[in-house]
Amino acid sequence: MKRSTRIQYRIFYKACRLVGRLPEKWLYGGLANLIFFLLYRVVRYRLPVVRQNLAHSFPEKTEHERLDIEYRFYRHLSEVFVDTIRLASISREEILQRMVYTNLEENERRMKGKNWIAAMSHYGSWELTINYVCLSDHRLLAVYRPLHNKVFDFYYYMVRSRFGTQPIPMHEIYREVIRAQRPDHQRVGVALIADQTPPIHEIKHWYHFLSQDTPFFSGIEKIARRFHMPIVFMHVRQTRPRYYEAELIPIYDGEEEVSEYEITQRYVEHLEAMIRENPHLWMWSHRRWKHSRQSVAAFWKAEQERVRKSEGASAKPEETQPGNRDAYEG
Repeated sequence: MKRSTRIQYRIFYKACRLVGRLPEKWLYGGLANLIFFLLYRVVRYRLPVVRQNLAHSFPEKTEHERLDIEYRFYRHLSEVFVDTIRLASISREEILQRMVYTNLEENERRMKGKNWIAAMSHYGSWELTINYVCLSDHRLLAVYRPLHNKVFDFYYYMVRSRFGTQPIPMHEIYREVIRAQRPDHQRVGVALIADQTPPIHEIKHWYHFLSQDTPFFSGIEKIARRFHMPIVFMHVRQTRPRYYEAELIPIYDGEEEVSEYEITQRYVEHLEAMIRENPHLWMWSHRRWKHSRQSVAAFWKAEQERVRKSEGASAKPEETQPGNRDAYEG
């Protein structure tokens, strides 16, 4: 890391620690309200995206009902921003109170001696789920995509690892799971948020999700089937403002014979059911449906044409190859 980046990170981290120690009523009553006003009223952060996503996802709801979800979503998002700041200073006791696992002991018994996957989503205050490591015999790996901004990327890495969770870039997860297979290594739980949009070149299958065709990452399915790892879906509920509970629901036992895409289909069904319980707790500002069947088909058609032209340009016509008599006769 460059020296200038380290200096920026230290300033940012210390500022977050300082702000995070303010009284809760100032943070969630004052700062969260200010963030809400700026995001929703002034900047109008991705408001067209949110409205389009809600309209396509809930065509059966009235405009008034969708506007209510929209308003509550921005309120919730403002609190998530504050939670992110507070990760730099939140205590172990508080984070254990803010996120409670209803069947943790049952899940630990089920996963004893196994590596397993927690299939998560951008729902509730998902960063609070790092507290699972405080209660588990497993080493918790939090899979993430590195951010382009190095200061923010390092901040997230540090605050997520404060209580023992180990953030792992997506491209390194196979190596870590293989290492955890060894008899002398501690077993791992892999926390993987799987509700983002995959790159267009990775889209191979479509799921019916929230009233529309939707592509999903297939990472949880590929890892689980390759390494015979059980999967639980993390179903989150808000018990009161800023407090949550999570139920770990088995969706794959690691051994069952399943067809391709079936595991992801189960994840999709559980995710939609959870979102419909409290829609405002999901991250509606993501450009979740930026790819359509038509755009993906057009991409692959253009890609095939590009490959065809590339191969045609690199291949030498037979008649110009030296040593071929027919090329020089006639």
